[in-house]
Amino acid sequence: MELQAGLYPERAAALPEAERHRASGEVTKSDLYRAAWASSLGSALEYYDFALYNLAAALIFGPLFFPSSDPSLGLIASFGTYFLGFAVRPVGGIAFGILGDRLGRKTALMATVLLMGTASTLIGLLPTYATAGIWAPILLVSLRLLQGLGAGAEQAGASVLMAEYAPRQRRGFFAALPFMGIQLGTVAAALVYFLLLVNIEDVGQSWVWRVPFLLSVIIIAVAIWIRLTLKESPEFSKLEARKQVDEKPLANLLAHSKRNTLVVIGLRMGENGASSIYQSLAISYMVAVTKLPGSAGTFALLLAGLVGAVTVTLSGLWSDRIGRRPVYRFFACYQLVMAFPLWWVLSQGNQTLSVIAIPVALISVWGMFGTQAALLPELFGARHRYIGVAFGREISAVIGGGIAPLLGAMIIAWAASTYGSSALAWIPLAAYVALLSIITIVTTFVMPETRARNLDDLRDAT
Repeated sequence: MELQAGLYPERAAALPEAERHRASGEVTKSDLYRAAWASSLGSALEYYDFALYNLAAALIFGPLFFPSSDPSLGLIASFGTYFLGFAVRPVGGIAFGILGDRLGRKTALMATVLLMGTASTLIGLLPTYATAGIWAPILLVSLRLLQGLGAGAEQAGASVLMAEYAPRQRRGFFAALPFMGIQLGTVAAALVYFLLLVNIEDVGQSWVWRVPFLLSVIIIAVAIWIRLTLKESPEFSKLEARKQVDEKPLANLLAHSKRNTLVVIGLRMGENGASSIYQSLAISYMVAVTKLPGSAGTFALLLAGLVGAVTVTLSGLWSDRIGRRPVYRFFACYQLVMAFPLWWVLSQGNQTLSVIAIPVALISVWGMFGTQAALLPELFGARHRYIGVAFGREISAVIGGGIAPLLGAMIIAWAASTYGSSALAWIPLAAYVALLSIITIVTTFVMPETRARNLDDLRDAT
């Protein structure tokens, strides 16, 4: 079992005995496995909450909170709140990123799960537009903003924590485990909605849609208990022992890490943009345009989550063996090649083929997602690693993932008004996925290879 050794042994030797163990950053097998469970299960539980909103925005929130005689306008309004959740994510990423670099990774992760779980529980208690009028969408948007604040740092924190715990030569595999947990959380949310849609003819007119959100109160308790058992990251412990914690990590990042921050944004355009398009917009396209049942969309996401749990783990493992850059580039190229064929399949309205198309499309997303679990933390120096990953991830989440379903819903509405049918919207939607993929492919040619990098290093990867 590899131990995370201190970067400055002569300085560690000069420390008081009580601090010497912290400065060495030693990680036992038990510590590693506990961190893997805490990060993976915590992320699974937390992203169950986030996926619930995504599915509800695609399937039921339009008529409940944004009633309109034109279903396309209701869909645009519903995805408008979806976008706002992404728009606020950089704020959460900055706030909790600074917290994670100043007070510790564990402290920030405890705060994010509490915030997201509380917001999701309260969504289950909201009155609808028919009951409260304009206050209903206002309250929904407010809670979506709180969800976005928490989500803005959860993925970054989980990946940083696990990357800093993992053995150097197996970092890609272990860092991908929390992202596998995110897939399992999405599967759980999709399964809940699939069961609701199969058994209830109009779930939007029933109180049952509230139950998955109300279950979040249990999720809060479980996730907090899991993370309370976790020790602080060995890398952050070493920074504390050596008194190297940066009091101004954001200022340090903006002054010295512009290049790698832009690399993160470029890498995530294809991954995060396509993720939102296929997991939310494509489901709405299947239901609203090709008239497939909502249960078909949720079943497709359920399958995609299962495929994703495997793909995320394998991509992390492959990146340990052949490098982060070639694995990331392969999946981005796969996404580009498959964009037009997959959207054409979705446009045909065949239920079986459409259900298969969603997980096939998301293989590229999951492959990039799993690879970046170790890659993004490796790009930044130890003193501003959390804020670097969180800031770069969430800026890209706004311009890549957040705006994609909203823009896609507008494209569908435009096609309907221009051609009298939304069916032809698949062509510009496929072109949009292709454009995002090309941005990411180009970025892989300018990024550094970071496999097995020493995470004690205070400098960014070059």
